[in-house]
Amino acid sequence: MRIVLDTNVVLSALLWRGKPYQLFESIRRRSDVHLYSSAALLEELADVLTRRSATKRLALVGKTAREVLADYVEAVTMVEPVEVPRVVPGDADDDQVIAAAVAAHADLVISGDADLLSLASFAGIAIVTAAAAAVSIDSLAQEGDEA
Repeated sequence: MRIVLDTNVVLSALLWRGKPYQLFESIRRRSDVHLYSSAALLEELADVLTRRSATKRLALVGKTAREVLADYVEAVTMVEPVEVPRVVPGDADDDQVIAAAVAAHADLVISGDADLLSLASFAGIAIVTAAAAAVSIDSLAQEGDEA
């Protein structure tokens, strides 16, 4: 399974211990699930990590933005979108997520963003919440155990 995480999910996964974190850790443990990102998405993540709310949280967990970003970069395979289609009506920045997913030939985009989630899918790529993705990945694991 090939997955692109929206920046809001990455931020939650790296700085808090809720469902996105659990999902991220589950993905990292599986050899049949791969994460993809692009330069544009990493730039957005780097920007968000320097905002006040993120820097406060980073201070609480004892990490720097650079360390957190490096941890994430280590977990993903980079793709270079050929084009960035204008797809998401409410937010042009979300088009970068779609572009990365298309370039990665992703099966899933995982997001907490209402504009992306309202699409439900694009070019055969499902767009789901972290909770829904966890169910998909758990079912993959169960299929693997039965094989």
